[in-house]
Amino acid sequence: MYPYHNKIKQRIQNNELTGFEYVEKYKNIAPCLLLYFCTEPKIRPIREHRFKEYEEILK
Repeated sequence: MYPYHNKIKQRIQNNELTGFEYVEKYKNIAPCLLLYFCTEPKIRPIREHRFKEYEEILK
């Protein structure tokens, strides 16, 4: 199993995050938090049940 959130958090710690935004819908995820990175993959979607977890990290 791919450690999706662990990898994202590691990338944030490595200062690869360039921005983020909340959108109503991204592909089949609604609502969605989009994280933008300077390295591939450049966009990572986060589902609503994880919003609070990421809001703490993004402060």
